[in-house]
Amino acid sequence: MDELETPGALKDPPEASPPGVIASRLDAAIGWARKYSIFQYPFVTACCGMEFMSTAGSHYDLDRFGAGFPRFSPRQADVLMVVGTVSHKISPILKRIYEQMAEPKWVVAFGVCTCTGGFYDDYATVQGIDTIIPVDLYIPGCPPRPENVLQGLMLLQEKIQKQGNRPTPGTLRPPLR
Repeated sequence: MDELETPGALKDPPEASPPGVIASRLDAAIGWARKYSIFQYPFVTACCGMEFMSTAGSHYDLDRFGAGFPRFSPRQADVLMVVGTVSHKISPILKRIYEQMAEPKWVVAFGVCTCTGGFYDDYATVQGIDTIIPVDLYIPGCPPRPENVLQGLMLLQEKIQKQGNRPTPGTLRPPLR
């Protein structure tokens, strides 16, 4: 016995692909492409907007995550960034923008007022936008630090990449009434 074989050792596949060809699953390739092409629609209503704008600046550089180019048309965006306090008066507009976005779409709640209503516990403020539209990612803070925003964006990218070309539960959502 001149060559010892280790149990469970990797062997060359019987049919190797020719040089210069990369084999992959289609949903993995689509997930990777979507991960680095996030077109966000910023729905900015309050003071968290300043921190959101600083995240897009050169110091934190959202471009390296593929999310630096905002779209101001819901039909061209796939991530709705809801930033700041949402009142009951503006909530129908937010819902209409969400409904105009094409599938697949994701929603990010930016700031404690967006997530839970914050310290505005009154009749005019929505106590969390998840009562209006489904939320995929919550970024808490008053206001959230840019580092938290970048961490949240990376979590959203992981979710997008894992989804690939398959709809995940909750992506094709029934309308909330």
